[in-house]
Amino acid sequence: MLSRVGTAHGVNLAQGIKEPLIYYQQHPEEKYIAAMKKGFADLTKYNGMAHGLYGADESMHGNNPTQGSELCTAVEMMFSLESSLAITGDVDYADRLEKIAFNALPAQASEDYMTRQYFQQANQVSLTRATHNFNVNHAGTDVVYGLLSGYPCCTSNMHQGWPKFTQNLWYATPDKGVAALIYSASEVNIKVANNIPVTFKEETNYPFNENIKFTLSTDKKIKSVSFPFHLRVPAWCRNAVIKVNGRQLQEAKGNQVVKISREWKSGDVLELQLPMHVYKNTWYENSISVERGPLVYGLKIGEETKLVKNDRDPIAYGAEYLEVRPTTPWNYALIDARRAEFEKAFTVQTKAGLKAYPWTADNAPLQLTVKARKLPNWKMYNDMAGPLPFSVTYNEGTGKQPDEDIVLLPYGCTRLRISQFPVIAK
Repeated sequence: MLSRVGTAHGVNLAQGIKEPLIYYQQHPEEKYIAAMKKGFADLTKYNGMAHGLYGADESMHGNNPTQGSELCTAVEMMFSLESSLAITGDVDYADRLEKIAFNALPAQASEDYMTRQYFQQANQVSLTRATHNFNVNHAGTDVVYGLLSGYPCCTSNMHQGWPKFTQNLWYATPDKGVAALIYSASEVNIKVANNIPVTFKEETNYPFNENIKFTLSTDKKIKSVSFPFHLRVPAWCRNAVIKVNGRQLQEAKGNQVVKISREWKSGDVLELQLPMHVYKNTWYENSISVERGPLVYGLKIGEETKLVKNDRDPIAYGAEYLEVRPTTPWNYALIDARRAEFEKAFTVQTKAGLKAYPWTADNAPLQLTVKARKLPNWKMYNDMAGPLPFSVTYNEGTGKQPDEDIVLLPYGCTRLRISQFPVIAK
């Protein structure tokens, strides 16, 4: 079903995809676990995009990076993945959850949560009131930032994303221990072993930083307590390092949950280091995404923002909305590099400190720079990025364009971006 356009509604799919695992709790047969795996594999293959979601504007619409993805889809898929993770403990669901939470979700809402996009695009170079190649166009307001633009459901629904994400950072485990399967600065009070209360404080700037620090505290009357601590090592991590009280305990390959069973004392510090490297994934028309850790990166594009007073249909789409137009070129291709050499082409630049709200272009805690080349024939179409050049086609005929340094920001910090790039030969 997922291989055909228009076969399902994007938000309903995000809500319902967890059904096999919900049912599995009362009917624990392996076929329901397998059904979930098959569903996500097909969803990614036929409709998936770099930001972790899929083309559905409203109905399923393939994997062209200018197809829309609804904000309701982001928060509903996050909830389905959180439910699936709690049931199975499967690392894949945690990886998929972080991909959406740290990329698609913050990109689609303003810092004050008073405006949001109804649809976002993986390749998004102009946000104006216009008719786009979507399954549904709400008088052309689907990509502008507004309170009621597109359709008001997202205004009612978008707020569940971060609170439910926070609720699923920590888990109690059947072996009377604790599991940290999603990472973010937090504090949890939990009972372990024989119903002994403990507190863990998690300190980190993840997903921008590689280091995560957990500090245990207990009641002064408790000298020590034995219980297992479970830590997720994401699939993208080649080799994690785990330390206890400053001493290295072990290393661990990615795509697993590591169990640490020991006698713990108040004040013990557990550190998890998840070294991040730049890597790529391949998408529609042989385009590639640039990724590092759980973050996808998008081209930094200059912006001209205009507040539009809506005297045309304010009841349906709001009294005003923001349009954003590009002020710098966006039609760049990355220069091909073999997978082993890919990371060497990028320079990682970090800023000191972390803003309370990092998800804006000005507050972005880090950026990547890389050489790229313009594609003059890649132009606008329907006020959006035109058809994506197929990478093999553009391996020739671009030699006259000079190599330029471009800047990539974390996807969640962008409003305009290219996140799925065509590739040309050196």
